[in-house]
Amino acid sequence: MTTDTPARLLQLLSLLQTPREWPGGELAGRLGVSRRTVRRDIDRLRELGYPVQASKGADGGYRLVAGKAMPPLVLDDEEAVAIAVGLRAGAGHAVEGVDEASVRALAKLEQVLPSRLRHRVSTLQAATTPLTSGDGASIAPETLTVMASTVAGRERLRFAYRAKDGTGSRRVTEPYRLVSTGRRWYLVAYDLDRDDWRTFRVDRVSEPFATGARFTPRELPTGDAAEYLRQSMYRRQETYEFTVTFAAPAEVVAPRLPSWLGTPEPLDERSCRLRGAAGDSVEWLAVRLAMLEIEFTVEEPEELVRRVRELGGRLVRAAGGA
Repeated sequence: MTTDTPARLLQLLSLLQTPREWPGGELAGRLGVSRRTVRRDIDRLRELGYPVQASKGADGGYRLVAGKAMPPLVLDDEEAVAIAVGLRAGAGHAVEGVDEASVRALAKLEQVLPSRLRHRVSTLQAATTPLTSGDGASIAPETLTVMASTVAGRERLRFAYRAKDGTGSRRVTEPYRLVSTGRRWYLVAYDLDRDDWRTFRVDRVSEPFATGARFTPRELPTGDAAEYLRQSMYRRQETYEFTVTFAAPAEVVAPRLPSWLGTPEPLDERSCRLRGAAGDSVEWLAVRLAMLEIEFTVEEPEELVRRVRELGGRLVRAAGGA
């Protein structure tokens, strides 16, 4: 019998988070208490904001249902390890759709994992190799979690950085946001030594260290980290402008596009045009556009037109076409 009420409530919550209905008698037996105590504990959970639904009957049952807000989860050891390993695998390779929110979740989870579980997560990570697409650089999950923690906690971040030409430096920054472009992670931060905003490719960062020094966030010039990154890459001439017309409405095309490529503008009810700038190779953009599975026409640049034509011919030949 569990006499410690908080511990019993956590045990009850863990049971209720299993997707099934629990008869009151079975819960009482699992917890080693009376059915009356179970009813009181259910009322306490409801007061804490957990939406517990009760069913009528001789041995009325209880089920945790969806509510207006996400309540805290109670995970057992196996569940916690599984989630941590999954988040690490995705976050470390900047998989499209796995954005800063996933990294923040990983940072929160690893912060509270007992040391024995952290060791299990690291062991599993070292023993497996993810199969990823694209040529995005691999990143140590610990690097991302340290960065995400300093962003969330408004804490200064110190790290070593390797520039494109291989030059090394030490940076002390006020981290603002992590931005994923689909293949790479970037940190948008205020560089204290250079007294200006900077963007850093996370795969070139090493030895990240949270200094513990708090700061008041500065106002980002563009107001949006993704837009600042786009403009920063353009200023460094790592990007090229492109224009593509799609044979589909803008509301159909937009959800399939990475946000950093831009937003399509409607031409009419059946077509739209996308003007944007890309920092990746022309070959990669040609493949990315083909993966949308929407008819499109490249207007510019000429190099992208040529690459799309070559890609189309290669695919036709691969399928045994003329």
